[in-house]
Amino acid sequence: MSYSIAIDGPAGAGKSTIAKKIAKKLNYIYVDTGAMYRAMALYLIRMGVKPEETEKIGTICQNADVSIRYQDGEQVVLLNGENVNSLIRTEEVGNMASISSAHAQVRAKLLDLQRQLAATSDVIMDGRDIGTCVLPNANTKIYLTASSYVRAKRRFDELEEKKIPCDFEQIEKDIIERDNRDMSRKIAPLKKASDAVLVDSSDMDIDQVVETIIKLCK
Repeated sequence: MSYSIAIDGPAGAGKSTIAKKIAKKLNYIYVDTGAMYRAMALYLIRMGVKPEETEKIGTICQNADVSIRYQDGEQVVLLNGENVNSLIRTEEVGNMASISSAHAQVRAKLLDLQRQLAATSDVIMDGRDIGTCVLPNANTKIYLTASSYVRAKRRFDELEEKKIPCDFEQIEKDIIERDNRDMSRKIAPLKKASDAVLVDSSDMDIDQVVETIIKLCK
């Protein structure tokens, strides 16, 4: 029997960082949904589909098989069996992913592939709607959050470290606006699943959050 962990929460809560660390500790597959959308975008580009060809995107995407596996200790994104790790980080692929991910057929196709992955492997997924839409039957559901102040401070420190000029108040304002947008959107809004455990990381470091979630899984 495979085991699945769903982590949802607002922007800047540290979901991806935490999920990757847990995956490594438990030897689970971290399902990078963003990378899956990029692999689909690469397939559409290879098939000569243009971003504005809406109907074509919906039809052509049905023939792509996207999965994530471990090969030689490295997590790889597979597009119809081919390792495309080194091909999906280009600007062209990113732009196509941004456009194609808004298509209902693309979302439905990848949702199906993500569920297939969870049915056959031990996985951990993070996002906005994993526990509510993608994996409603996940074994463990976490709603990971932190105050807008703490999330803005983390982002501010990150940018400062990279010597990128930034304004703390503007960062916090943007985070609050994004929360409202994510929570009020019509398709798959951000919300805590009724059976999810709330984990507030405001006063915790990364390792404490990782240990807390692993304990909840046990």
